[in-house]
Amino acid sequence: MPEGPELHLASRFVNLACRGLVFCGAVEKSPVSRNPEVPFESSAYCISATARGKELRLTLSPLPGAQPAREPLALVFRFGMTGSFQLAPAEALPPHAHLRFYTASHAPRLALCFVDIRRFGRWDLGGEWQPDRGPCVLLEYEQFRENVLRNLADKAFNRPICEALLDQRFFNGIGNYLRAEILFRLRIPPFEKARTVLEDLLHHRLSPELTLSQKIRAKLQNPDLLELCHLVPKEVVQLGGKGYGPDHGEEDFAAFRAWLQCYSVPGMSSLRDRSGRTIWFQGDPGPLAPKGGKSRKKKSQETHPGPLEEMEHPPPLIKGPSKTPGAEQDLPEVTTAWQPEGPGLQLDPGAPTVREKGRRRRRQATTDRRRPQKRKVDTPSEEPGDTIVS
Repeated sequence: MPEGPELHLASRFVNLACRGLVFCGAVEKSPVSRNPEVPFESSAYCISATARGKELRLTLSPLPGAQPAREPLALVFRFGMTGSFQLAPAEALPPHAHLRFYTASHAPRLALCFVDIRRFGRWDLGGEWQPDRGPCVLLEYEQFRENVLRNLADKAFNRPICEALLDQRFFNGIGNYLRAEILFRLRIPPFEKARTVLEDLLHHRLSPELTLSQKIRAKLQNPDLLELCHLVPKEVVQLGGKGYGPDHGEEDFAAFRAWLQCYSVPGMSSLRDRSGRTIWFQGDPGPLAPKGGKSRKKKSQETHPGPLEEMEHPPPLIKGPSKTPGAEQDLPEVTTAWQPEGPGLQLDPGAPTVREKGRRRRRQATTDRRRPQKRKVDTPSEEPGDTIVS
């Protein structure tokens, strides 16, 4: 599922791809989409985007003299599991393009498309961010930190820290792979009580005798959990790419795969939390681990899978430049980026195999009764969504 960094990169992709383009006509929606129609039509308009947490706002702004005369219209998107934006020729639209904005040029005519294979993505008219989502961990760090520490009495913090990190009221932009990477760096058991972990931050203060540069250095060298909720997503943004490249995105995705230290990495253990999502970790899971839950370790294999086959919820591909120019303009450079120490991801060795027909199939079934069954790859049982209320 796309997380805060992916939404941020998507907004930059839209702004870069649509720079200098003039769009015209009506906005088209696919008949199979359950999202609302977009009542917008103009003879000439431009498109811009901004991101906040796990939401992206697309603004359609009529150009001077455009007909009919009307005010700009804003849409807020949530990407679900497979949402993305692509710029493609109007005569060769990508599959599952559920919302389409067409350019005025005919040489060639292009379409900005919201593509969503599994159709869990949503858009709303009006341009308002969801009111129950907290400040963005990337762009509103001070407000984000204050919001968490001010509300530690909330019952959301009675839960394990791995589950609290998915609550978008407090951690807007954090998702499954980010929570694993953040907790791994601090060696925090994922099923430790959230309040126990965070209450220590209320009393942690740097010595007033330190200079400003010394305080900054101390924070970069020894960041706490809330600081990592800001710094780790920023590292992903500064990697560039992350699937926002050519059709297969192998080169761009390789950098992200090498950056991962915990999520679906060989040697790491995993458990399902109460929402059914897999949390990856190393060592003791913590006192609130689900009873009866069996920790599984990721095994390595000699063969290397393709980049989109190995993740539990791989990021979407977006056609466009493989690197986003100016990716560091809005976000300060991270001077202490986490360096990879282990191998990349591997295919899950417990993936089911396809059996042959006829006698060999019956013989395989007989053999299967004599040996323990392999575990199947995790698949979500319900339509996914961000946790907003406890």
